Amino acid sequence: MSDEARVRRAPPPFRRAQVVDVAPRSARLLHVDIAGPELVGIPMPEPAGSVRVLLPGATGLVIPEWTGNLFVLPDGTRATIRTLTPVDTDPAQGTLALEIVLHGPGRAADWATQLEPGDELALSGPARGWVMGATDRSVVIAGDESALPAIRQLVTTAADRRLTVVIEVGAVDGIVALPVTDPSTVEWVVSLADAPPGTALADAVAAMDLEGVDHLWAGGEAAAVQRIRRDLFEVRGWSRDRATVRGYWKFGRTASG
Repeated sequence: MSDEARVRRAPPPFRRAQVVDVAPRSARLLHVDIAGPELVGIPMPEPAGSVRVLLPGATGLVIPEWTGNLFVLPDGTRATIRTLTPVDTDPAQGTLALEIVLHGPGRAADWATQLEPGDELALSGPARGWVMGATDRSVVIAGDESALPAIRQLVTTAADRRLTVVIEVGAVDGIVALPVTDPSTVEWVVSLADAPPGTALADAVAAMDLEGVDHLWAGGEAAAVQRIRRDLFEVRGWSRDRATVRGYWKFGRTASG
């Protein structure tokens, strides 16, 4: 079947919601509380699961149509959609929160910095996350600022595991509190000024002694996590079922939906 003819299963329908509150978690991480009657009963996402967020256009929030391959607005243009990890989800109350990284100009960052209570948006999801296996007692979690919401979920649901967490931030003012207790540890590394984003993270993982580690989860800039994948599978010879590696964004490219 050609790419043009390929039809994908329709995602969950969009649910309208409103912004309740907006507050910074760090210099580049914005916490946005969202609620609405259509969110009541939305499935609880797995740890590090995601939702599609429909951003309003110039004329307000318009729900797009699924064409079998993408979401299209009534005027024929592609809907502006971003994929984010929700936190603090309460399906019974119809509430959840998003944490949005503000790492430079872009459609989502520009929208997020102007958010006010009462603003509209819509959510579709959730999409699959990652649940630690019963035998995963020692786990490495690695990511950049875009992965912070997912990392927060993972460490919250793994209080009985030994976690080694390494996170790359653009500057020290990007460091946030995480609910990690002994014997788990968190290491923060700062992006290198003369290298692409994610380089410091990939370097830190490559330098780790992974003897005795049961599983490694990594999320962040696509090229950086690809380096981590090659280190694990090609250099160290890990089996692929011991790692979950996800590209969240691509340096130099703006997501379009």
